[in-house]
Amino acid sequence: MTSKRPWWGTLLMYVALAAFLFFLGFPLLWLLSASFKSTSELNSLAVNLIPADWDFSNYTTALERQNLITAAGNSLLVSIATMVITVLLSMPMAYALARLKGRLRAAGTVWILTSQVFPSILIIIPLFLVLRSINLNDTLFGLILVYVTFTLPFTLWMLQGYVAAIPTELEEAGEMDGASRVTILRTIILPLLAPGLVATAMFTFVSAWNEFFLALVLLQSPELYTLPIALRSFLGAEGQTQLGPLAAGAILATIPSLIIFSILQKKLTGGMLAGAVKG
Repeated sequence: MTSKRPWWGTLLMYVALAAFLFFLGFPLLWLLSASFKSTSELNSLAVNLIPADWDFSNYTTALERQNLITAAGNSLLVSIATMVITVLLSMPMAYALARLKGRLRAAGTVWILTSQVFPSILIIIPLFLVLRSINLNDTLFGLILVYVTFTLPFTLWMLQGYVAAIPTELEEAGEMDGASRVTILRTIILPLLAPGLVATAMFTFVSAWNEFFLALVLLQSPELYTLPIALRSFLGAEGQTQLGPLAAGAILATIPSLIIFSILQKKLTGGMLAGAVKG
């Protein structure tokens, strides 16, 4: 027996959905509006979402100053490298953590949970000294290693949940058919694990792309600055914030992240549908 929803219920549902989407997107809309406003309009007390006079010079100023393109390249390199290394390390470790029993699994779980307790500011000085002792301070490779170290515990915890949801009977059936362990992992586990891998990759990329504090401490050379560090330069040494170029730079900084998210989101949906069909 099915019940038909009244028209006013459907209308309320769409109104609530539209209000929620507007609430989520309002900061981005305001940022986009500020990126097209002149300095005088930004400094005025007028509150308007649509600029009175459209000013496109903020984007040219943002691209010409603070070396944003180089900083964007550094952020892209660091984020993609962190994403690839973290996913490659997380996959076998998560499988082992999900399938192992006994004290080794308990020790791994304790290590993951303990690593999430301490904030990064507590270990930033020892981390800085260690990187300097191995000549990796003020290098992008050193920053990638730090990001992998910080993101690995959470991604491992997230991915092992996906592995645990895969029935062990599928692996046992593969063994009965004579398949090797590598074949089982490649043909059975890996396709079913695809949504989890994509989710892990998305989380890792966005975390590295937006990270500010560790990059600020570990990078000293301006040519190695990542995008959040370069955007901070618009604040000015004397507290004079360049609001227009800062807003334009922030809008430009969101574009690569949105592109990566849209690509991986399609893979995530495709992987979930494939898993549903196989299930």
